[in-house]
Amino acid sequence: MREHLLYLDGGWRGGGAGTAAAISPSSGETFATVAVASPADVDDAVRAASAAWPGWAGASAFDRARWCEQIAAGIAARREELARVLTLDQGKPLAAEAYDEVDELAVYFTMAGEDAKRLAGGRPASVSAGRRILVERVPLGVVGVVSPWNWPYTMGAEIFAPAMAAGNTVIWVPAPSTTACCALLAEVIAEASARADAPPGARGAFNFVPGPGPVVGDALVGHAGVAGVGFVGSVETGSKIAIRAAGKAQLLELGGNGPMVILEDADLELAANAALEAAYLCAGQSCTAGERFLVHAAVRAEFAERVVAATKADVRLGDPFDPRTTMGPLNNEATATKFDRHIADAVADGARVRCGGRRADGYPTRLYAEPTVLDGVTPDMAIEREETFGPVVPVVEVRSAAEALELTNASPFGLTAAVFTEDLERGLAFAERARAGWVNINASTNLWESHLPFGGRAGSVSGIGRVGGSYPMDAFTEPKTITFPAPQLGS
Repeated sequence: MREHLLYLDGGWRGGGAGTAAAISPSSGETFATVAVASPADVDDAVRAASAAWPGWAGASAFDRARWCEQIAAGIAARREELARVLTLDQGKPLAAEAYDEVDELAVYFTMAGEDAKRLAGGRPASVSAGRRILVERVPLGVVGVVSPWNWPYTMGAEIFAPAMAAGNTVIWVPAPSTTACCALLAEVIAEASARADAPPGARGAFNFVPGPGPVVGDALVGHAGVAGVGFVGSVETGSKIAIRAAGKAQLLELGGNGPMVILEDADLELAANAALEAAYLCAGQSCTAGERFLVHAAVRAEFAERVVAATKADVRLGDPFDPRTTMGPLNNEATATKFDRHIADAVADGARVRCGGRRADGYPTRLYAEPTVLDGVTPDMAIEREETFGPVVPVVEVRSAAEALELTNASPFGLTAAVFTEDLERGLAFAERARAGWVNINASTNLWESHLPFGGRAGSVSGIGRVGGSYPMDAFTEPKTITFPAPQLGS
């Protein structure tokens, strides 16, 4: 059984709060142990990251880019191991999802290195003919990153890869329920940092300090030695972090309740297939999941029928190591309990279960939830107002595009939305008016590209700032102005 440790100041060590078991949600078996950090470990990590920062920030962008490329190569070399432990730890199907996450993880590091080479400042004009101005983008210092369990690798790396490539040092606190797989990524980063050709300051530039969010995460985001904080996760936790990290640079990518709008002229086959991706990818445990399906009355019945048929035909719940499986278990009991509650509340208020609707029997754990379609859902139900984070398609009938837009914008969330229509002009009109940071036309809410800006719309509870590509560099660098006398040619 593997024993995973903390990684601090270029070395591995035990955690000040002991160890915890890594338990697979698919089998219920303990497959590893993980060290649990204490607030004192966070203090040590901040000291290490602070000491490493001058050398790391002073290295050339090309040196840090080479370090990123070495990590990407290490991820590719350990692809099989990283994917299998991800499936053990998180529960997502190996063939259908885990390999994809590992491959995207490598892309994040390659992309961060390339973006660092292009991080540019400017030379604005001075009011004085005798002076010149330089404006540089410079790193902040120590950045604390707290990441979730649904995409354990990529949701952390999408923040700390660009943050480090831009010259910051990092302390990473992953979600407790997926620490074991994150420890493997920490090993890959440690190997690159220990190379003889690693940039100056590589020892201590990356620190891995797992532990419970209310203890270790809280100690990190509130630490006086931390200049910036990146977080991906729930609205509730993100709101607490925003307060705790007041005064620091913040990038918060929080929850979503993305509507998928099906207008009367939509291609229903396309929309029904997209609904499967929107609702069942990662067993619905995604901030970009289509958690509200606002369907025009003229096509609601046919759309619901198509989704039920496609769910029964194409979604295979099962052992995530079985190559035929397309959907694995939920990651934890709290998420499963919320799924149960939302279904029960909706049914009690008049919604109809068309398929699924409960935990599945005959599996090693109680975390397997049936892919579910609910019809007759209304906007006032909890399943419409809250983020379910489970495999469910709640169908709400609307009478017009205007009503669908009104319901979309009435939500406190503002992360993603999608609209299906054969009229592109109509789709663009909806997209421009929808209060969401990202809108897809004729594609699932779960469609996104990792180099593009992604985050919550201003005024919503879905966060601040943008992940994706170089955009975290905007949060974790700042402009520095330098003035100097105009050069003189002399005699």
